[in-house]
Amino acid sequence: SINPEGQIHMTLITSIMGCSPKQMTLGQFCMGRGKWHIQENNNLSFLIMTLDRNLWRGKAKWTHKQFEGPEFEQYNEMPMFRYNSYFGVNTVHYLNLVEIESEGALPMGRIVPAAILTKLMKNRIKTGESKQILKPFAEGLFNDIGSLKFLSYLGEDGFPVIIPVIQCQASDSRRLSFSTAAYGDEIEIIKPGTSVAVFCCNLKMQSVLIRGTFGDIKRRSFIKSGFVDINWVYNSMPPI
Repeated sequence: SINPEGQIHMTLITSIMGCSPKQMTLGQFCMGRGKWHIQENNNLSFLIMTLDRNLWRGKAKWTHKQFEGPEFEQYNEMPMFRYNSYFGVNTVHYLNLVEIESEGALPMGRIVPAAILTKLMKNRIKTGESKQILKPFAEGLFNDIGSLKFLSYLGEDGFPVIIPVIQCQASDSRRLSFSTAAYGDEIEIIKPGTSVAVFCCNLKMQSVLIRGTFGDIKRRSFIKSGFVDINWVYNSMPPI
């Protein structure tokens, strides 16, 4: 989503659902920043990944919300919400689909080598500054090879662009780095100085969101790579 300052906000939505060929819904059971943002700026983008790592990316427009109706009832009949004493779906947000594209499985044949190249290169582009931005937990989450990472920036059409950057790792607590061996054609479109967000999560639902400034793409130690200098960190995990 896009916040009032025109910056990207990214969040994990577990309750996204298709209710017709041209409409999607989000079931709200806790109120995060993203739910506010989409009501103020209706343009949003999404990336759906299944447990077998198949991807869809698309764009949509928020239209309205309802507190009752067939979708409301359907959400609250699901086992995740039906037997939950603390969190039930209280609001349903409706989105008109603008576009969607199925991409098949994540290209692990490119992502794994890209992660290895990032690990070899990342220590050579540390900021050298001692003042921390990322806490040790968040830095460890970014450096966990099993974590999922996604970068986003505002596209020229007014919708966020989302790019998988699974290979992304922390050079230190102030900078993220990544080889362009995976999704390089999309990463290299981003101009140096662009404000970007990077969302990181693992399968335990632990997550962190950062915003920062996109650096230049060039060869470092013979490895073509880029980086993001961090200036904002958000703990996006819901309460336990």
